[in-house]
Parts: sequence; structure tokens; C-alpha cells
Amino acid sequence: MAAAIIHDYPHRVAGHCGSGALRDLMEWAALGWDGAPEEGLVFGLSGGLSFLYTRAPGLKPPIYVVGRNADVEQNVCRRLGITATARRTDNPDEGWRWITEELDAGCPVLIHADIAELPYLRVRLSNTRHSIVVVGYDEGRGVAWLADNDRETIQEVPLDALARARNSQGFPDPNRHAALLLRFPRRLPDLLTVARDAAAEAARHMRQGTGSLFDPNVLPAGALTATGLEGVRTFAQDIAAWPEIFDDGTLTASVRAIPVFVEKAGTGGGLFRRLQAGFCAEVARLTGDAGFHDAAIAYRHCADAWSHLANQTRLEAPDPAGIADAAARLPDAEENAVRGLEKVASKPS
Repeated sequence: MAAAIIHDYPHRVAGHCGSGALRDLMEWAALGWDGAPEEGLVFGLSGGLSFLYTRAPGLKPPIYVVGRNADVEQNVCRRLGITATARRTDNPDEGWRWITEELDAGCPVLIHADIAELPYLRVRLSNTRHSIVVVGYDEGRGVAWLADNDRETIQEVPLDALARARNSQGFPDPNRHAALLLRFPRRLPDLLTVARDAAAEAARHMRQGTGSLFDPNVLPAGALTATGLEGVRTFAQDIAAWPEIFDDGTLTASVRAIPVFVEKAGTGGGLFRRLQAGFCAEVARLTGDAGFHDAAIAYRHCADAWSHLANQTRLEAPDPAGIADAAARLPDAEENAVRGLEKVASKPS
């Protein structure tokens, strides 16, 4: 039976799975502009900030809120000159062979796994796009070793559990043994140039309503779906109407889901806006660009507005008026933050 492990793989807890995984991978590859990049810098360089709100029959609870797109890892790699080969298959043997061949060659592997099937997480919620890094395996013992943003240490996982996690039919869609095979450059491009490009992409997602985490067409008939800045406005208006739309049980479940979507579900806090603020602040620190400094302040305010909404829903007896008031602050905060990105994106590099 074969076995391989990458010893001393650098790993730290992170707020977002994909950004944390790529941060660790870049540190492993000895890449950065002033030491290993911070998680927020990695996230922002994806240009992956976006917004999607849906209220759909059949979902439990019947609402879903997300603040980033589906291509964070691939976009970071494209922008930084990291060769990323994305693979998917319905053949479990083929999918496992991709991993073992990479590890046998000394390369860690970025994969997608359903959190509901990973025993060390102990969750029931399905998310088939959870990014983790496989750093070792031992077929004789029937285990693999994973670096997961949600755990401080490398996790040992049974191979059968990992196989289920990699071939899940859960939400939002089947992951089909997805793997991203990476080859790293010797050096990174100019930070300010790629940061402006990433800021422009994120601003475009928000202004045009593009860059959703998943295809809204997969949602059931009758779903309300809204994206980008217009989606934030729709969400703020719709949440004020929840007491009339939902029965008591559904209303309670929907309100209690808000802090999960905003703070807990791998968002880095404030629906990914706190990570975006970290990106802008780190670019400002490393380059001295004043525009990114101002954008960082705007995104901190935006993240705080989302966190304020989450806090209103955590009250022992949440007040619908207080929740509606907190949500009403979001459109202006988002608009101001997007303008900050547009300002830095418009400057010549």
C-alpha cells in the first residue's frame, strides 16, 4: 500500500476556506511580497467579492445570502501566474489517483469537500465547495491528512469519509471529486498592478450583479433572486417584509440563519467584507497607495454594518423593526465601499 506526506506544511486557522488554503499554499511555495501573504490579501486578489440573496421554496430555511463568487481560487491563481489545472470526474478511482500522484511528487492538493461528510467538523449543514488541502495519505492505514481553515492542526481523516466528502450530491451542487493541481512561479507580479485589476473585478461584480456563487437557474420556480448592489437593496427591502411573508417558525429560522451566513459560514466576518478590508489595508501598507487606505476604511464600515445586522438577529427576542433598520443601512455602506474600489481601479498602475 502506498503512502506519502508533506512534512512541516505551514498551516494556520483562517476565516475563509479558499483564501486560507491558498495563503498556506503560497507560504509553502515561499511566495509573497513581504513574507507570506495575509488571508485578506489573498481573498481580495481574487476579485471575488460579490452578493447574492435568494428566497426560495424548498430551502430550509427558505433564504440564502452569500458575499463571494465561485471562482476565488482560480482567479487568484490566474492573477498571480500560478498554473492551476482544475479537474472533475465521476470516477472515484481516477479522482483519488490525481491526489496520490501529486502527493507522491511532493505537491499538496487543493480539493473541494462537503463539510457534512468531514468527521472532525461535526456539522449537519451541507457545503460541497469547502476548500481543503490534502498533505498526505497512507492507504495501508486507510487515512489521509488534511489542512482545513477551521482547525488549527492537520487533521487525520478516514479515506472512506474523504471519498464521501469529495463525491457529495449536497448543496449547492455535486462536487465530483474536484481537485485543483497547482504549479507555482518563481516570483509574483507587481502587487499594485494586480490589486487594481482585482479591485476593478470586484467592483464590476457588485455594480453589474455578476459573479454569483452558483447559477441561480438551479433554484426552484418561484424563487426571488437578486445580485450585486441591486441585490443588497432588494435584500434590505425583503427582510423588512419577512414578518408578513413567513409564519412564526419560518421567520425564526430565517432570522437565526442571518448570523450564520454573515459571520460563521466561512466568510471571515461581515459577509467577506472584513476580508476585503484586509486586502485593501495590506495593499496600502505594502505599496503606500492612499486610495487603498481609504477603500479599507470603507470596507471596514461595510463589514461593521453587516455585523450589526447579524447582532440584531442574535438577540434573545429579535425586534423586526431593529432588524429592518439594520438592513436599511446596508445599501449605502455597500455603495460607498464599491466607489472606493472603483477609485483605486481607475488609477494608472
